[in-house]
Amino acid sequence: MSDKRYSLGVDFGTNSVRAVIVDVGDGQVVGAAVHAYKRGDAGILTDPDNPHVARQHPADYTAGLEASVPGAIAVAAGTDGFAPANIIGVGIDTTGSTPLPVDETGTPLAFQPEFAGNLNALAWLWKDHSGVAEAEHITELASQYHPEYLGRCGGTYSSEWFFAKVWHCLNVAPEVFDAAYSWVECCDYIPALLTGTLRPEAIKRSVCAAGHKAMYCEEWCGLPDAEFLARLDPKIGALRKRLYERAYSSDIAAGSLTEQWAEKLGLPSGIPVAVGAFDAHHGAVGAGVGEGTLVKVIGTSSCDMTVASKESGSAEIPGVCGVVDGSIVPGYYGIEVGQSAVGDIFNWWVTEICGGRGELHEVLTAEAAQLKPGESGLLALDWNNGNRTILVDARLTGLLIGQTLHTTPAEVYRALIEATAFGGLTILNRLEEYGVPVHRVINCGGIAEKNAMLMQIYADATGRRMELSRAEETCALGAAIFGAVVAGEAAGGYSTTEQAQAATTGTKDTYYEPNPENEQVYAQLYELYKRLHDSFGLPGHSDCLYDVMKELLRIKQDAASG
Repeated sequence: MSDKRYSLGVDFGTNSVRAVIVDVGDGQVVGAAVHAYKRGDAGILTDPDNPHVARQHPADYTAGLEASVPGAIAVAAGTDGFAPANIIGVGIDTTGSTPLPVDETGTPLAFQPEFAGNLNALAWLWKDHSGVAEAEHITELASQYHPEYLGRCGGTYSSEWFFAKVWHCLNVAPEVFDAAYSWVECCDYIPALLTGTLRPEAIKRSVCAAGHKAMYCEEWCGLPDAEFLARLDPKIGALRKRLYERAYSSDIAAGSLTEQWAEKLGLPSGIPVAVGAFDAHHGAVGAGVGEGTLVKVIGTSSCDMTVASKESGSAEIPGVCGVVDGSIVPGYYGIEVGQSAVGDIFNWWVTEICGGRGELHEVLTAEAAQLKPGESGLLALDWNNGNRTILVDARLTGLLIGQTLHTTPAEVYRALIEATAFGGLTILNRLEEYGVPVHRVINCGGIAEKNAMLMQIYADATGRRMELSRAEETCALGAAIFGAVVAGEAAGGYSTTEQAQAATTGTKDTYYEPNPENEQVYAQLYELYKRLHDSFGLPGHSDCLYDVMKELLRIKQDAASG
């Protein structure tokens, strides 16, 4: 047997499952495979009568496991020294909050004949916003009775999160809610499936999911108490005892891989499977997150992750998606922020408005790259799918001002990119305002890899150097890192997450430095962006916007004159 040791990371995304096999010595990926979900529209099942609905079928998860893992092993087989027997651990990440209603055995209701075709019995995907009213009511009740519940999740409960979805199910599909013994996050369901611990009482739940999406904190003994949850509805209060009392970080094993799943996947039985977590959080680990370093996972949306020491005094930051002990790197506060739409906004412009296909992105990017900052005369708000941070308001919508009869598609395309850059800067400013300095930004995801213009705009707009993660599959790499950590040093893995990161993560030689001249222009545009942001996003905010269009024209004229 070779001295080489490997770890398996499996990343359950919005549209597909990706498995990677990583050399735990240096982080090199020796095998990878992707399986696209087959149901719905790229794996997403929707309701034509409600645009806020987004669901997934758990059968796509099992099919994805059975296709991607053997596929990655087949690719790795071409590497000298590799053998499946040398895989020492498994890590899992998924989207979230993506809860599933399950019965007493932990079997999803979606697998039961009586719920076939019932959208409400499926997994409620992270981007499902159908529980907006419930989320607002949760915020109102928590503000009145338990403000500490909101303190760790930015002060506002989101429709993307666990209890808003569960309560909305009770309100619109009581037959599904009543049939469900419990609800399980996808990132908890997959490790439980692989380890044979599906009964809800036996599942080791993720502190990442619990803390960021379900108001869990050990300071108040875990989840919100039953009395508070009963204020939502007595049935929600009764559900509390069928959920969980404790949650764990991903350096803890959820259990050992069963013989059944080992045989299906071609893995050694009995190897440890780490407690799961969300994709962006593991992606941050795979990209090298640490104190002072923020990782931007840029895709259809953006998840920005960083960590802070428990001595930093940063336990509560208004408007962030959560500050949770151990949710990213064990031993630190994990801080999650982000934007509800990034790539989705660009794709909306290209496909829905311009009527184009994927290649039009390249055309518009090339044209937009010829423009100077401010030359378009346009300014946009990046709220086409609501605002995740710092306003936490799903009812906010997009805005574009400054267009004339001469405005071109490429000018709008650039303005939309600039809007997402300004949204990211607003997040950075909020973190630093509450004692979380960001000295380094590492980017990952397909957009960061492929769009140099976007990366340069981000550097210019934020005044920060933009680096790129060395690993293309940072989420799956982060999962594999935790597979190596739960395996431990005795098996050839690591004793801490930081040790594993030091050996397996890094950045590329390509990076983007801020252009001082562009910075000055973007500073002017950001002042206008912030005025729009506050005027449309903050209740009671009063600002006369009379001069904004005129300022945009002035900046445009300055750009034209050089």
